[in-house]
Amino acid sequence: MPEVQVVERKLAAIFAADVVGYSHLIQLDELGTLRALRASRAIIDRLIAGYRGRIFTTAGDSVLADFASAVDAVECALAVQAAIAEENAQRPEGERLRFRIGVHLGDVIVEGDNLLGDGVNIAARLQTLAEPGGIYVSAAVRDQIGTKLPIAFIDRGGQRLKNMARPLRAFEIVGPGREALAGMIARRSLSRRALFGTGAALLVLAVVGAASWWEWSGAPAMGPITSKQVGAPAIPAGSPADQVARSVPAPRLSLVVLPFTNLSNDPEQEYFADGITEDLTIDVSRIAGAVVIARNSAFAYKGQGVDPKKIGRELGVRYVLQGSVRRAGSQIRINAVLIDAETDTQIWAERFDRDIGDLFVVQNEITARIARALQSQLAIAESRRIVAHPDALDYILRGRAQLTKPISPENYNEAIGYFESALELDPQSAEAAAWLANLLAVRALDELTPFPNDDLHRARQLAAHALAAAPNNAMSHYARAQVLRAESRCAEAIPEYEAAIGLDRSRAPAFAHIGWCKFLTGSVDGVIPNFEQAIRLSPHEPGIAPWYGRLGVVHLLQSHLDDAIASLEKARSENARLPFVHAWLAAAYALKGDDNRAHAELAEAQQLNEAYSSVASVKKSNWFAKPEIRALAEATYFVGLRKAGMPEQ
Repeated sequence: MPEVQVVERKLAAIFAADVVGYSHLIQLDELGTLRALRASRAIIDRLIAGYRGRIFTTAGDSVLADFASAVDAVECALAVQAAIAEENAQRPEGERLRFRIGVHLGDVIVEGDNLLGDGVNIAARLQTLAEPGGIYVSAAVRDQIGTKLPIAFIDRGGQRLKNMARPLRAFEIVGPGREALAGMIARRSLSRRALFGTGAALLVLAVVGAASWWEWSGAPAMGPITSKQVGAPAIPAGSPADQVARSVPAPRLSLVVLPFTNLSNDPEQEYFADGITEDLTIDVSRIAGAVVIARNSAFAYKGQGVDPKKIGRELGVRYVLQGSVRRAGSQIRINAVLIDAETDTQIWAERFDRDIGDLFVVQNEITARIARALQSQLAIAESRRIVAHPDALDYILRGRAQLTKPISPENYNEAIGYFESALELDPQSAEAAAWLANLLAVRALDELTPFPNDDLHRARQLAAHALAAAPNNAMSHYARAQVLRAESRCAEAIPEYEAAIGLDRSRAPAFAHIGWCKFLTGSVDGVIPNFEQAIRLSPHEPGIAPWYGRLGVVHLLQSHLDDAIASLEKARSENARLPFVHAWLAAAYALKGDDNRAHAELAEAQQLNEAYSSVASVKKSNWFAKPEIRALAEATYFVGLRKAGMPEQ
């Protein structure tokens, strides 16, 4: 029998680095470039060894190394870029080298001292995506890092790499070599690694960045490394690092959640206030594109006076969220304020009053509600900034801001235009695809397009792309659910909405849509709690009128006339142009014996939509396709319409 050759394999974190534009630099100044390369390689070699790595291949300007730990590999990459940036600052412009680094965790083939296989190739391809001074990592590395390092990952979506059959999901870490994007550089002691001898220290980058749309699917976003996080001396005011921090704009959607202040006399409320802060930090970090400062850094400011401009400068953030908790008897009041750290202006504030009840439930609900509000408020604030050359994220934020306005064909179309522009600039953006799919599906659902079939066809394709590119992103699942609902596949839509909620519990519309999908599949059980939860989480939602309206529908079908009228009136006050609200109000008032109001509401419904010209026409609605719902309507709604004066045919 032929001898079976056993191939030795291992799992390794592969570090790949090379010099940007090396061939061109050699042509311009061969000796100067080689001199700079030797100096840079000495730094890189020393750091790789210090972080327990091993160089297995070098070729000209490139370096390939393997690490047993993804954390060690990424820490080494951060240290390399920071050290090279410091080295460049001491060199003439013509002798400055800038490196790109890629890190991948995967299976490799061991061949003597060398490593081969896809694991190596992917790392080498990843570094080609990075800009000078930048670091790209694969999703496998991002998942391994989690919250182990105080860094932020920017999701760059599925990337098509040379000689790779399938797109690879890549994440960027913004490095200090990118001057236009770099923020504060903090000193972190690495003496434990004995890189430069006892007492030596190395500059490690502070992670900030102009985030493209971030379909966050895993651990909470972490903010820039600061001296408070790593235990190093504070950066002195007026120092070069402080001047850099002042001169470089903070990344978009960058935020710190400061510890909420306990205003109660009860020390027990201190734990509740801290819990609110910690939960908010996690919830807000799930906002797509958000760069959120880590909890430990935020809590360093506990008990101190709040100077938003100073905090924004020190942490490299645009926004500061602060708040307070006060308990009086069985009531608890929570105040939250969002401040623009650059201008020290308040851009949003809200107060929440609740019965104590189950503190854990109250805490969950309040933090989810604040996170939901911030999704809109941050998008609005960012959309107001003047940007000379908008990128995909800018257009996504403008589209999201447009959706905070009342529902109308004009607002839908303008938002769609923004998301289309985002996709033109970044065809791989899962977030832009998901938002656009959602809007096209809703436009078809709300009968605000003359081409519903075309909209649905495109929405289906976009949602599939978003889900394939970002399967752990709430918006991807939400978009898929919206398409399924528009296709009258409600039973299939419910688990997609539930998946979206599992990834983002502040996604209020998903609760409302689950309720309505249950209704359309023939059940009224569980409908009301879903709508009530949606309204609690987002009481100022632009699309809240249909939620109140459908809540009224279910109340009417259950013969709860007073509750039905209360909900339907709220819907009408939010949006007087919804014909179904007027029709159901007409039926409710007629059943209550208020004929004048019933006739007036019926006239409004018929003026807005000719489908309310007769009971026979109303019965054609897919709302009554299920026998269970139709039977309830026969006993309530249709009776009320006839009493209000609607003809049978």
